[in-house]
Amino acid sequence: MKRTLLLCSSAFFVLTLAQCKKDNNDDGPGDTSYSSIDSEPQRSGDPSAGRDFLVTGNYIGSGIPYDLYTQVIGTNNENVLNRTGDNAVIGPEFTAIDHANGTRVVSPNCFQCHGQKLRGQYIEGLGNSFGDFTSNGATVIPALDIAIATFYGADSDEAAAFANFRRGTLVTGPTIVTEVVGVNPADKLTQVLVAHRKSDDLTWLENPQFTYDNEVVPTDVPAWWLMKKKNAEFYTGSGRGDHAKISTAAALLTLTDSNEARAIDAHAADVMAYIKSLDPPVFPEATDPVLVDAGKIVFDNNCARCHGTYGDNETYPNYLVPLSDVGTDPLLADAHFALADFEQWYNGSWYGTTVPTARFETEGGYLAPPLDGVWATAPYLHNGSVPDLWSLLKSSDRPTYWRRTLDDMDYNLNQVGWNFTEETGPTDKQTYDTSLPGYSNQGHSFGDGLSDSDRSALIEYLKTL
Repeated sequence: MKRTLLLCSSAFFVLTLAQCKKDNNDDGPGDTSYSSIDSEPQRSGDPSAGRDFLVTGNYIGSGIPYDLYTQVIGTNNENVLNRTGDNAVIGPEFTAIDHANGTRVVSPNCFQCHGQKLRGQYIEGLGNSFGDFTSNGATVIPALDIAIATFYGADSDEAAAFANFRRGTLVTGPTIVTEVVGVNPADKLTQVLVAHRKSDDLTWLENPQFTYDNEVVPTDVPAWWLMKKKNAEFYTGSGRGDHAKISTAAALLTLTDSNEARAIDAHAADVMAYIKSLDPPVFPEATDPVLVDAGKIVFDNNCARCHGTYGDNETYPNYLVPLSDVGTDPLLADAHFALADFEQWYNGSWYGTTVPTARFETEGGYLAPPLDGVWATAPYLHNGSVPDLWSLLKSSDRPTYWRRTLDDMDYNLNQVGWNFTEETGPTDKQTYDTSLPGYSNQGHSFGDGLSDSDRSALIEYLKTL
């Protein structure tokens, strides 16, 4: 039983990392007549309380009995989250909690997708680009069933505490398998879970109330610290209204009903306050001030209109950029138009009808993201198809097939992104195949008109954001 298989049952919600738009010279966006997503009132909260709930709280209320988990999965003594008690020996992507019946269990938490080591440092809020969803997570369930029945009994409290996690994993595991390590299937996971929930009280339905196709659209998980600037949570500009409430969709994996959802939502404003309190990591090496100044000029002339300005008096326009302009892989945006059942369910559900309300809207295109901490967030584009900033800004250098080591130290601070080897074909699940639907590295060609010297200067400036 591998930890990576358990990851498949806990990818939660989609956030956004799509890029800019195009003018006639292909050097950057010239037309700024894009729709800007308006800000809406948000709840305030306590960041410290929010972090406490994230790292120790009960929001995935079912899981593997604690003793069984530590014996089979093992312990992790790094304690990168600085937790105490039995959580001090659990990896950061899991939390030991008390089930409603009093049984101590280990359940997945938000850091399954929203935390990662980079160059030896664990960074809370950095999108996890090492998550492995290439296997069916439900294959571990029979072994867990046998172990729980053997050690505790089929009718034990431990079996009852495992039941909702078991149920959610059996349904989602086969449906969210990706083609490569590092991309996230959160869109599909949420769609599948919603199909099995009544909209009013969120209770479970054994048979899905609407159909969903077999396609799993890959996404790259953006950094949490960008949320303080964004007026919509997700890639396509959807996820509006109360951001804190939207984030509680993580609980759909094991949720009992809307009463439990309401109890979790009582902590949601604190969690969002913590998310918005995060700052990006500082680039770990000295930058060249002359190059930085030159790069800022390149940025202001080519990038700022979509991605905002930085430093004193920062701005961010919240532009939703049409596919015809950005040119990146359309599958995610197109899929959102095909999810009418999901949008209708969400907007008419407990999430969309109880105050504060949250909602999904589909307009088409991708949100041009803020670029704070962009140096740390490789791979790039909304599907993680580009390994480094250099090839993001020079599309002719983008590899069709590229493979990385999945070693967090194997990061290139010059080209800014993952070291990789260019392959001749899809050799294994660590090789990114950009010829697949949804995995394309096309589009965002605005840097192609730059000289190599201007491109180098721009990258030097981006290191400072």
